[in-house]
Amino acid sequence: RSARADPAPPLSAACAAAEPRCHQQLRHLQDSAGIAARLPPRLEGRWVSTGCEVRPGPEFLTRSYLFYTNRLFKALQFYYWDPSCRDPSYSLVIKGKLRLRQASWITRGATEADYHLHKVGIVFHSQRAMREVASWINQTSGEGCQGFLPPGRSWAPGALYEVLSAKTERDCTAALGFAMHELSLVRVERHFQPLLQPQQSGSRLVEELYLGDIHTDWGERLHYRPTGYQRPLQSALHHVHPCPACAIISRADEHHPPVLPARAALPMQLSGSWVSTHCEVRPAVLFLTRYFTFHGNNHTWEGHYYHYSDPLCRQPTFTIYASGHYGQGIPSSKVRGGTELAFKVTQARVTPMDPVTVVMLNSSAPGSCGLAGSWSAGVEQDITPTNGCLALGIKLPHTEYELFKTEQDTQERSLLYIGERPTDGSSPDSPDKRPTSYQAPLMQCAAASEEFSNYISLKYVGRKDANGIEALKPLPVAFLLFIALLFLRWD
Repeated sequence: RSARADPAPPLSAACAAAEPRCHQQLRHLQDSAGIAARLPPRLEGRWVSTGCEVRPGPEFLTRSYLFYTNRLFKALQFYYWDPSCRDPSYSLVIKGKLRLRQASWITRGATEADYHLHKVGIVFHSQRAMREVASWINQTSGEGCQGFLPPGRSWAPGALYEVLSAKTERDCTAALGFAMHELSLVRVERHFQPLLQPQQSGSRLVEELYLGDIHTDWGERLHYRPTGYQRPLQSALHHVHPCPACAIISRADEHHPPVLPARAALPMQLSGSWVSTHCEVRPAVLFLTRYFTFHGNNHTWEGHYYHYSDPLCRQPTFTIYASGHYGQGIPSSKVRGGTELAFKVTQARVTPMDPVTVVMLNSSAPGSCGLAGSWSAGVEQDITPTNGCLALGIKLPHTEYELFKTEQDTQERSLLYIGERPTDGSSPDSPDKRPTSYQAPLMQCAAASEEFSNYISLKYVGRKDANGIEALKPLPVAFLLFIALLFLRWD
């Protein structure tokens, strides 16, 4: 089997003229944006967050990880009360050893690793933080952790309290929802960023460290072994410019947590078109890019999901086009800075792009996914009449309860964050399952006035994506195993 997708035909002149930036970005992603990934990766040096991160819960944090040449590491995690990372709560100091192993056969492009924690310490930044964390530990930990801090103990600025020690076999971290399983899956990407100043030519190196994702269910995160990634850290030396947060986080320590610059809150403005900024990876071995258009005048939306079999999004497997409508947004009471929305998916079309997907769809039970036995590569088919596609986990009609947020990056580009998909493959189909964290951001590529009514056919620009606002769930396990076996045979 060829490892390369056939080149995508050009867009129609009308579509290309209507949204040149969207088309350009999708092409840019399909060309892998000059990304190189070394196996095994080189981790030596300091890696830092590029902004305030949101983990399921929600938790707001920044990270600064230092890896030494002798495999030892020191990781700093700074936790905050607020989504702007300006009001520190406590800091964790994590020391241990990391050993890289073999390339992952589950998550292509990643390297598996083993880690061992030597010690974890905590520094509180207020009496309130000390009181809350001590309460968590005293109530939920075992015998060895009860009385971690006596009630009424006064806050001592700068004091470091040990919550894990390999020597004494003490571990009081479970109450914090703390685990470093993110270190068990590692990927480093390198690319070059063009210099922004008009008078300068050339580019600068950017290195990004992708570590394993955090389970969206708090109760599962302590046991979960990652198959996807969380928001990447960037090299303190080789990062995207400008990055005000990078220098602040790089200079910080557990006694002096980073306080990020204040940023104006943006109103939720969905109208327009938004596209992925890079090839995205999801748990359960999904590689994809996304492209959405929101029509604010009638609250309808269109989503394009481009799926691939490789971490550079070069080998298309299938595409999905979905559409529907959404309700009025309200500020989230659980995730400050977020907006709660309900999305309804009413229509969908699928285009298989490789022989494996064609065989799988043609093997579907009659009436469960389009016209039985009629699927062929590159030919789109409407799955609305069959109420979705059981083989791809698509159910129609379908309502999802979502979390949205808009921001501007340091280059004043508008970014859209959509709620993180549940790690277990379920759908946020009820208000209590609404996400409390976000996926990788989408970048606005066309304003509302530039919207066009005809969608870009997925077979032209890339492959559909299964994550975002859709009724689209991770693929059935049988299909994933089928693909994995084929990869083992072909690669």
